[in-house]
Amino acid sequence: MATIADVAREAGLSRATVSRVINNYPYVSEEKKHLVLKAMETLNYIPNASAQKLRSQKTHTIGVLIPRLTNPFFAYLLEGIDTIATKHEFQLLVCQTKNSKQKEIHFLNYLKSKQVDGIILTSIENSWETIAAYISYGPIVLCNEYSFQSLVPMVRLNQYEGGYIGTRHLIEKGHRKIGYCYGEQMTQLTKDRQDGYKKALSDFGIAFNGDWVFKRAYDLEDGQTIFQHSLAMEDPPTAFFTGSDQVAAGIIKEARNQGLTVPLDIAVIGFDDQPIASLIEPGITTIKQPAEEIGIQAMNLMMKSVSNDLTDNDMDIQLPLQLVLRHST
Repeated sequence: MATIADVAREAGLSRATVSRVINNYPYVSEEKKHLVLKAMETLNYIPNASAQKLRSQKTHTIGVLIPRLTNPFFAYLLEGIDTIATKHEFQLLVCQTKNSKQKEIHFLNYLKSKQVDGIILTSIENSWETIAAYISYGPIVLCNEYSFQSLVPMVRLNQYEGGYIGTRHLIEKGHRKIGYCYGEQMTQLTKDRQDGYKKALSDFGIAFNGDWVFKRAYDLEDGQTIFQHSLAMEDPPTAFFTGSDQVAAGIIKEARNQGLTVPLDIAVIGFDDQPIASLIEPGITTIKQPAEEIGIQAMNLMMKSVSNDLTDNDMDIQLPLQLVLRHST
């Protein structure tokens, strides 16, 4: 276990200076504070005697963990979060995890070392048991992603319903071979969405086929790769339910590259209703998620958490989904 001497050595400062920073003494330069906090984070060092004091300090900064900044859905989510942060004179520290468990833990340690007042998680990479250990260091809010094991406030949508209505729409269009695309981790969100997909198949007497489930689906290139892979299959899907409009656009692009027509040869449904869904030809039928409103609600919950004003009604806020019909189905 690291000691204050280790922190001083890592920071290149005296033990006295480290002690002054830990105990919030005046007349310590910002540069030295930064060096000490960085060393504490590197060594995973939180002195027991001062943990409460560190928690009581306010940075007026909220960390927002985003899996992929290139996904426009999260840009709109951030827009909503920033609207409320600005209103309350808070700043955001945006951290990209790239779906890495190690990066998520690294950024959660910002809460432990008191570099942020709270953390908003827009995805979950580690088990909830791992994340829950950080609740004692400050508020955590789940935004879009969720866990029914958690005891923290969350803003979410009914992903089971989203998976069901999207798949049912494709079935009603005459499809029986429906591919399903998702990211990497089987989180509660992806599990619920896939369960909705399976339930729609079951309700219409269609057997689930694991060969038609494609993971590592995040962006345009992934959509193209998935469609190329499907063409090599002995019994390929005739329709795809994807986890994002980016993936849907990639499938459409590659289908057209292969001389196929959407939706006559291949039908595709997206998720989120990003701008690309209405700009690409043909327009993408999709499940609309109110991304900006999700962000607004999440940051409102964070402000209540920071002020200790949460109520029981704040713990699980659900927003509506909407099927948006265009020409890809």
